[in-house]
Amino acid sequence: MKTYIALFKSINVGGRNRLPMRELVEVLEGLKLKNIETYIQSGNIVFQSEDMNAPELSERIGAAINKSHGFTPQVLLLELDELERAIASNPYPEAESEPKSLHLYFLASEPKDVDLKTLESIRSDSEQFTLKGEVFYLHAPDGIGRSKLAARVEKALGVTVTARNWRSVNRILAMAKR
Repeated sequence: MKTYIALFKSINVGGRNRLPMRELVEVLEGLKLKNIETYIQSGNIVFQSEDMNAPELSERIGAAINKSHGFTPQVLLLELDELERAIASNPYPEAESEPKSLHLYFLASEPKDVDLKTLESIRSDSEQFTLKGEVFYLHAPDGIGRSKLAARVEKALGVTVTARNWRSVNRILAMAKR
């Protein structure tokens, strides 16, 4: 059995794409996934599966949710070692003491035509960012809600992203390692 981390994009946000975690677990159990655990309502799931094809498994999860709830969320699947590498590669260790100020954006694929120039032009003086492979790191000490840069990451990278703060990625990792 392989351990996967599923990061769902845009569920249970602003009253849209409602999917209670209890119902999500039932959908995943219907796909024969094992040892399913959730973390907060925004769609963070750790599970095990014998299926070794992550893109196909991601599509199956999306299709099952569409069948049961009428919408297809984007589901980014990470393997345990990918999440461990993302955490270990944090370029802003000084931000770890303020976990809500450090965000990891997980990319659906490696971007081909990145517009970092735009991000650099709109970043505030206190913000720092780094793109490493399929993870974009943003340290926003003044908060992500006020960040113009945070709002433009996906467009500038040209690929689907879903972000989690430092506290969340570490809690998800702890769940995955149990």
